[in-house]
Amino acid sequence: MLTLGGCDPEPARPAVPVADAALAQARMRMVREQIVARGVADPRVLEAMGRVPRHEFVPAAVRSQAYEDWPLAIGYGQTISQPYIVAFMTAALAPRPGDRVLEIGTGSGYQAAVLAGLVAEVYTMEIVEPLAQRAEADLKRLGYANVKVRAGDGHLGWPEAAPFDAIIVTCAPEDVPQPLVDQLKVGGRMIIPVGSQWGAQELYLLRKTATGLRRQGVLPVRFVPMVKGH
Repeated sequence: MLTLGGCDPEPARPAVPVADAALAQARMRMVREQIVARGVADPRVLEAMGRVPRHEFVPAAVRSQAYEDWPLAIGYGQTISQPYIVAFMTAALAPRPGDRVLEIGTGSGYQAAVLAGLVAEVYTMEIVEPLAQRAEADLKRLGYANVKVRAGDGHLGWPEAAPFDAIIVTCAPEDVPQPLVDQLKVGGRMIIPVGSQWGAQELYLLRKTATGLRRQGVLPVRFVPMVKGH
């Protein structure tokens, strides 16, 4: 090959596998059409949603639907929330780079992965032990080193790691568990769906003050119930 001025030719760039490119395009379309179009504007949250490979957190049988606008079954009667809900709850929590966050309801591990790029540490609990084990393995495989996973009853929280700057709950108790309130820092935020399995559920943003909780209803929702341990 002839070169001018003694310059070496530009090295060839490795080709991006077609499947990976298609998934990246689907992820960008998800952010644009499902999240931005519905009012989520936090640039850090949008960047995280565009970066985390949601298809790695769903069963192979439904991987082709990973970036569609609906929840997907992940086994054991549990689901991965639709992308918009993940983005909405994450943005409502207003995560900061130095935060330590507790998640109740690990499920597939996807929400924890989104948070991992936004905060310092994520502690996530899942009552279905096989799901906790699978999520822990997937998070480790994908390099999310600042996430700790525990199998256990989310009603009890993670007291030895408390207090937390923020708590996100991705399953619905009938009332806000007091141990979670106790484990939240003064000035901290909690986003949590509350209501019965068969009745109305409301997503609440709670802020802990020196004198108690401030509660703001933000969205009607439908989550799987928060199960108590035996």
